[in-house]
Amino acid sequence: MKKIVVVGAGKIGSTIAEMLAATGDYHVTLVDRSAAQLTAAELPATVATLELDIEASGTLEAVLAGKFAVLSAAPFHLTTRIAEAAANAGVHYLDLTEDVVSTRRVKELARSGKSAFIPQCGLAPGFISIVANDLASRFDSLESVRMRVGALPQYPSNALNYNLTWSTDGVINEYCEPCEAIVEGELIEVPPLEEREEFSLDGVTYEAFNTSGGLGTLAETLKGKVRTLNYRTIRYPGHAAIMKALLNDLGLRHRRDVLKDIFESALPATLQDVVIVFVTVSGRKNGRLLQETYANKIYSRRVGDVVRSAIQITTASGICAVLDMLADGSLPATGFVKQEDIALDAFLANRFGRAYAQHEMVSRLAS
Repeated sequence: MKKIVVVGAGKIGSTIAEMLAATGDYHVTLVDRSAAQLTAAELPATVATLELDIEASGTLEAVLAGKFAVLSAAPFHLTTRIAEAAANAGVHYLDLTEDVVSTRRVKELARSGKSAFIPQCGLAPGFISIVANDLASRFDSLESVRMRVGALPQYPSNALNYNLTWSTDGVINEYCEPCEAIVEGELIEVPPLEEREEFSLDGVTYEAFNTSGGLGTLAETLKGKVRTLNYRTIRYPGHAAIMKALLNDLGLRHRRDVLKDIFESALPATLQDVVIVFVTVSGRKNGRLLQETYANKIYSRRVGDVVRSAIQITTASGICAVLDMLADGSLPATGFVKQEDIALDAFLANRFGRAYAQHEMVSRLAS
């Protein structure tokens, strides 16, 4: 059994720990600074728990000694601390972060590290880049890659048309930070919450707008190869307008702690959610301009004895699948590994990756 440390006992971290332990192939220790959070996770006895302040010097390094890998499911501002501890301990590192600055630091650590550093292993960034790169590889030359992802309540019932299904810190961060995009072949930054569009899928209307971090490293990978590349978050219509009022007109982008408190006090969580993955790639094959589209909806369901939300299932399955592939030698054991380095077919064939394949509604359209 490979020894794994998961940092962060929230919705996603606890799901990761339970899924890995259930295989019998991993001995999992779940770490969090909050004893209450660890208790609330309601984990099986096969998962060890440890109350620990990882920001204290040397504490996490001591826990990581002799382990195979550490998986970060902690808030984005702790990403670099965990990655640095992994580098010091010489263990493999995986995370779920959408934070661009943190990922740059992880990449720096990978240059001199003796283990693998694999950031952005969740849904977006993560699986979305694996899908987009797979579609892009089918073309002789590329015109556009458009990536859209949303984790939405199935039954919205407030003005924001939104419930908390994921990290509040992560949502606010991606709404506030600059967004990477390729426009007319140039890699640039575009503002969050802008370039709103509407589209319909299965008869339901959605809006999508710029948010930070969803492209992962794909912008760097496809720079010079594509005219247009962008990532936008999917919500129900009306969400972006209210968020712009809160962040810009009321200035809450500068008081994120206040906005987080408002969200967590007023917006209920829900397990009745749906994850939408919608990727469209256009380019030329044999001289013809063609388009291929991947569309997938994943719903909440029971995992073992517990009902898990769709965002828990997709995010946890993503990082667990990548860990599996690292453990069986399918991925490099040293250096920086991009999500787009992972083959879609291999990912979907993995025991965790099947969480996506089981729900697939894939449409590949040529025009």
